[in-house]
Amino acid sequence: MSTEKLVYIETFGCQMNERDSEIMEQLLRQVDYLPTRELSRADLVVVNTCSIRAKAEQKVYSLLGRLKKIKDGKPGLIITVAGCVAQQEGERLPARMPQVDIVVGTQNIYRLPSLIKEVEAKRCSRVAVDLSPSFVIPRHLPSPPGAVVASASEKRPFKKFVTIMQGCNNFCTYCVVPHTRGREVSRDMDDILSEIQDLAGQGIKEVTLLGQNVNSYGKTSDTAGGRFPELLRKVAEIDGIQRIRFTTSHPKDLSDELMRCFVEVDKLCPSFHLPVQSGSNRVLKMMNRRYTIESYLDKVEALRKMLPEISLTTDIIVGFPGETDEDFSATMELLEQVRYHGAFSFKYSDRPLAKSTDFADKVPEDVKSARLARLQDRQDQINLELHQQHVGSCLTVMVEGRSSKTSRGQWSGRTDTNHVVNFTAEGLQAGQMVKIRIEEACLHSLRGSLAD
Repeated sequence: MSTEKLVYIETFGCQMNERDSEIMEQLLRQVDYLPTRELSRADLVVVNTCSIRAKAEQKVYSLLGRLKKIKDGKPGLIITVAGCVAQQEGERLPARMPQVDIVVGTQNIYRLPSLIKEVEAKRCSRVAVDLSPSFVIPRHLPSPPGAVVASASEKRPFKKFVTIMQGCNNFCTYCVVPHTRGREVSRDMDDILSEIQDLAGQGIKEVTLLGQNVNSYGKTSDTAGGRFPELLRKVAEIDGIQRIRFTTSHPKDLSDELMRCFVEVDKLCPSFHLPVQSGSNRVLKMMNRRYTIESYLDKVEALRKMLPEISLTTDIIVGFPGETDEDFSATMELLEQVRYHGAFSFKYSDRPLAKSTDFADKVPEDVKSARLARLQDRQDQINLELHQQHVGSCLTVMVEGRSSKTSRGQWSGRTDTNHVVNFTAEGLQAGQMVKIRIEEACLHSLRGSLAD
């Protein structure tokens, strides 16, 4: 008789959480838990959480409320909370929500199979949220044949996230990452390369290297085996990998050597996410970002001088405590100067453990909302203006799959500059490279048809 059970994993937040969910799924396969996307069938539910913004945390508690009702009718269901909310709340979480059986922090996800065995055997709750200064990212688990494609949580079987480091040493005043993911830890370079070679053997064509601050990879570890530019060059040598991306970068750690990689490493996509957060030096100082707008713009200019076609995206926080109309105007001026290809923009919210929670002069909610709307409206206009420059050109696109928003025969893919392109075709497959003639510019994507 089979001992296989089913696990349902719900992931909130960043790419790092997505990758952690994949790791947990792989670990659980080894103890006979197979993935399912049908919540009603699950014997185990893992909620991988994000606490970077209040809205993300609210979604987690809403889901846990729904899971309580399911568990009331299925007492054997094991509910696990992982990720940043788990790390942040620890013992308080099962006290607040008794339906939760396991709370597992960001450094402890590798213990999940043993924690589940304890709960199954003793019908007790378990909390594992210790952050160790000597934490070492465990070696990767080689994928069994077909596992990359077969994973129920995997939506992009031709590309994967690969964690290269975890944690952060920067302590930006608005951010909880050093408290929820610990101090900066770089992963062994040989292990990273071994994982990517394994993925290439499974048919993966694109990898995105992940870390809270990839620019500082190797700087705080004697075991990493090198720095980030060296890692990029070695990943590019792996046969089968066609595209390399990475995220996220801190501007203060952006070196000339890393910038040169965009020119010298052919497989490195000319797309760069460089969070700025604010256009005001006064606000940046309060945020503890440790760069000025002038130094940031110097690096943008150097990047574009080396590679004019590079696409730049950013993160912006609106309504940081003490932000004045003049500070916000400086951020709007920055949009005009840089003309980003996209911006992830958010209203500031107090977060537990973040230093800025105690700052005075909080910006009223209606002011934050008005500023955010104004910023997003202008950024949308810039997006469209930049997209219109591609009309009439032919772009190389890596096919991602059928477009879910359009009719039959519609496909979607991305350029190396990370532009989404929708087009009509037949007989394609994910990961295939095609030439698309761009015929229309939309707000967040391009439209076209197969070039002859």
